[in-house]
Amino acid sequence: MRYHYLRFDIWVCLLLAYLVSYIPVNILKGSFAKKYETYVEEHTVEAGDIGGLAGDEVFRAQSVADLLSHDTFTVVSPGIEYRNRGAGYHGGYYMYALTLPSGERVAALINGDSVKSTGESIFSGDSILPVGRIVYEDLTKDTYFIGQIEFSEKLSRTDFYIDMLGNGGKMAKEDYMSGSLMFVQLFSLIIVFAFIHALGSKVGIFPYFFSPKEKKTSEWE
Repeated sequence: MRYHYLRFDIWVCLLLAYLVSYIPVNILKGSFAKKYETYVEEHTVEAGDIGGLAGDEVFRAQSVADLLSHDTFTVVSPGIEYRNRGAGYHGGYYMYALTLPSGERVAALINGDSVKSTGESIFSGDSILPVGRIVYEDLTKDTYFIGQIEFSEKLSRTDFYIDMLGNGGKMAKEDYMSGSLMFVQLFSLIIVFAFIHALGSKVGIFPYFFSPKEKKTSEWE
């Protein structure tokens, strides 16, 4: 087995570039933090709206028939059972297989920020799910999603899903910022690495990656 090692000059430039790349990251952290505050405001749902907290005035659906007969509703689920009966990705969102009190199962987008527990913890008592509404769509067209969410049990209906997300569904601050900051750091690392190595090659500290072309001299010189 052949081993390939990076040249010493590359290791030195990578180390220096890595250290320098933290400078723009630290400078931009404050800016991204402010953007996250705006993001949170845009993805915070008011109580009573779709994806928001469900008060006592919101209808408690027991069955598919209840879902179809009301414009908005909520569902009361034991503990965290609503998250433990299967799930899958559809349209870029994570949907749960929600079991209704009647025993029927339907796909549901759920805003976790608006789930209200009646117990001392999420594992005890009931979970009052966010305000939801019906969205008609043929879910069977997404065969990969159906294969995921129906891995253990079939859905009772696949011609609609429940939207209990609305404009909600906030990402954690670390997740929101990490992607942008990682891009900034990677971009900075590449630029700084190229600059340091080019400078070192020019002054003779490092060997060139590509030897510079010699200038042609005229026959009269």
